[in-house]
Amino acid sequence: MNSLSLIPRRSRRVEKEFTATRKQLASAPRQMESTRAILLRKRRLSDTSLIVSWCTESVGKIDTVAKGARRPKSAFAGRLDLFFETEIQIKRSRKSHLHTLTEVMLRNPFGGIRGDYLRTQTASYFVELVEICTEPEHPAPELFRLLQRAFGFLDLHDANLRAVRHFETELARLAGVHDLARSKNDPAAALGALFGRLPRGRAALLAALR
Repeated sequence: MNSLSLIPRRSRRVEKEFTATRKQLASAPRQMESTRAILLRKRRLSDTSLIVSWCTESVGKIDTVAKGARRPKSAFAGRLDLFFETEIQIKRSRKSHLHTLTEVMLRNPFGGIRGDYLRTQTASYFVELVEICTEPEHPAPELFRLLQRAFGFLDLHDANLRAVRHFETELARLAGVHDLARSKNDPAAALGALFGRLPRGRAALLAALR
């Protein structure tokens, strides 16, 4: 006996409709999304393209492919630099954690950061701490705003220990270890215990800021 004959006709019809719908979804255009984003890191993918990592307001921490970004006449020219705050548009990938970057609009370059070594070093520490303490593609708008405020401060003011401690305390609060951080008076230690490590350059940064 054909095994299909054991399945009620209605069930077979529902199964066929489900299969057809699934195929339609698979062939549908990938979703385009726009969000505010701060550029965390960029690295070479090929002779013409880059992988760019972002802390975004609505999508969380994501990786994107900027196709053709290394070409002299790329549409991304002058828009992809460390610490830039931007508005980006991405095309979601269904098969990979690498999404396609389709458009970038520069909002704030935070130019004052790159003009001073200690400001750059502090901003880089903040970036690495964010990378350690966040899961990919987990929306965290408060984290985006924390980093935005931190870069806004460093854009206009010299780096100092108080700014570093404040960033660590706020990040510990967002990570849910605020009470532990307060009891030990060491939010960085609380973050290190929770996530297994802290940025290697932290000790050198603190020494430079003293």
